[in-house]
Amino acid sequence: MAIQFVQTSRLPTRWGEFDIHGFEDTESGKEHVALSMGSVSDGEPVLARIHSECLTGDALFSLRCDCGAQLQQAMQQIAKEGRGVLFYLRQEGRGIGLINKIRAYHLQDGGADTVEANEQLGFAADMRDYSMLKVMLAHLGVQKLKIMTNNPRKVAALEQIGCEIVERIAIHSGGNPHNQGYLATKAGKLGHLLDI
Repeated sequence: MAIQFVQTSRLPTRWGEFDIHGFEDTESGKEHVALSMGSVSDGEPVLARIHSECLTGDALFSLRCDCGAQLQQAMQQIAKEGRGVLFYLRQEGRGIGLINKIRAYHLQDGGADTVEANEQLGFAADMRDYSMLKVMLAHLGVQKLKIMTNNPRKVAALEQIGCEIVERIAIHSGGNPHNQGYLATKAGKLGHLLDI
């Protein structure tokens, strides 16, 4: 994986103005972004969210997951604090891609849970890779994170690339009647720390 910084621009949102930083994986062609607010390179712990792309939840408002709600909550929390960074990684469907995610949804419609559906398609339960964050964090000058996540594997992955996690902040939003089974599977099979 060869990640390089491309450009920064301002990004006004409903919650306030962020700076958007573009990065490209020159091997795969995948593009990732970081949204920062305030000064994040002063050595102090930074409020952050590592968010993997979920077109269905983030942009199409699907109720099958809690992704869109978590994305919005993270942006709101960063804006409220006036300082922080959101890393948006192009890893749709826990790394299997959009079309395979639709195939997995079809299997879920037939009774499989989210992990079983991935496995029936020949994929691991979670294929995400967080190694690109090493370059992204270094570019932004971020050394310590207060990370908004329910996923202990994400915390471990960040620590493996040398990021110091000073606090894990639970992010509970987006639960609804359509995703109760999905959330239960995330807790039971993927180890997410959810109060369900």
